[in-house]
Amino acid sequence: MGKTVIKKLGQYKPAWQIFGLFRQEDQAVFLDSSLHGRLGRYSIIGRRPYLTLRQEERLYINGVPSEERLEDFMKTYLKEHREENPTDLPMISGAVGYFTYDYGRRREGVPSRFEEEEDLIPEAVWNFYDEYIIEDHEAGEVFLAAGGHLCPAEEALSRLETLVQSAAYPEEEKREYPVKVTADSEKEEYLRAVEKMRDYIVAGDIYIANLTRQLLLESEKEPYEVFLRLRRENPSPFGGYFQYGDFQVVSASPERFLKMRAGSIETRPIKGTRKRGETKEEDDALREELRTSEKDRSELLMIVDLERNDLSRVCRKHSVKVPELFAIEEYATVFHLVSTVTGELLEGKDVMDLMEAAFPGGSITGAPKRRAMEIIDELEREKRGLYTGSMGYITLDGCCDLNIVIRTLVHKDGAYHLGVGGGITCESENEFEYEETWQKALALVRALG
Repeated sequence: MGKTVIKKLGQYKPAWQIFGLFRQEDQAVFLDSSLHGRLGRYSIIGRRPYLTLRQEERLYINGVPSEERLEDFMKTYLKEHREENPTDLPMISGAVGYFTYDYGRRREGVPSRFEEEEDLIPEAVWNFYDEYIIEDHEAGEVFLAAGGHLCPAEEALSRLETLVQSAAYPEEEKREYPVKVTADSEKEEYLRAVEKMRDYIVAGDIYIANLTRQLLLESEKEPYEVFLRLRRENPSPFGGYFQYGDFQVVSASPERFLKMRAGSIETRPIKGTRKRGETKEEDDALREELRTSEKDRSELLMIVDLERNDLSRVCRKHSVKVPELFAIEEYATVFHLVSTVTGELLEGKDVMDLMEAAFPGGSITGAPKRRAMEIIDELEREKRGLYTGSMGYITLDGCCDLNIVIRTLVHKDGAYHLGVGGGITCESENEFEYEETWQKALALVRALG
């Protein structure tokens, strides 16, 4: 194994165009920032894993069962194989993958009434890739990185460069597909669950909790075609496409869960959503309605307090700050109310300690977190699976950037699975909460048609 070798691509080609070459390649992944800006400066493609971690009923390391905990293995591996990143690129080596919500629930020790049900996908998959393609949207540059694990790095770079130069503009399908939508709960059932959750809030069990519905979407459209349409019509800073062979993940997430670089941590919880208006006047009115909503602001404030608490477990004293409290972010179909919480990692702590302190994210559980998760399990109709878990990267120099898995489809056995939900407080209006779940599903249902 040699040191990672990096090369700038002579002829610029966007990463989403390059990924078309690898879309059918087993384990190929694409972290796609289709909404460019401060949050979406880089996109990353990973291919040819040399180390695969897969958490099912136990951990499998390159297909071999292990009794070790995934986070313990990762912690040791990252420490023993640390490699500094001398560039300004977010990553040149490390792992890309995901943790499901249920992985976090089990790690938190919260039992589930769905424990006997078979998981749709593994609870976690993390691949350490030998080759990365990193696009800097701001500079209009693409870099290739090879670690030399599977073959000499220079040889891998030469082959990869030749391959990448052949990437062609992908043609999107023009045909339309019928979409059949089946929800795990009827409207009245969901409204009763909202009411029951409000009863728990009034009784003092919790202050806020996220309540989810699961939708089964039947469409013959290929997942890669869904991805192309979704990134064009509903661009997001934390989207992606994961090709795992027997299942695919198509994400257009707007929410950052955790970013850490050089010990500086950022989390950006979202709480509060309004649909986009049909006219500029309606759009402006809905934005203002969200900005001034006492319900949404108090909801976000409760989650900010929870996130501050989580970060304080692994951050230096007095380093946890809230530089941005109530910001409005615009997306293709919705507005979101967002906060930013930052902190500085304690000496002796690492990225896996941060994950253990904060996962699952407070914005999609509730407060207090453990009791909210118990109530979620009681009132929801299915396991959450990947929905409200996290996907992103963890680097060999101990950095990470991870999203909250929302606005995300899992495709398996010819069907798509989509979770949608929202935060419930004592001020929640039942009908509004129900309609908000459909509003959040809208862009993804359209992309399947």
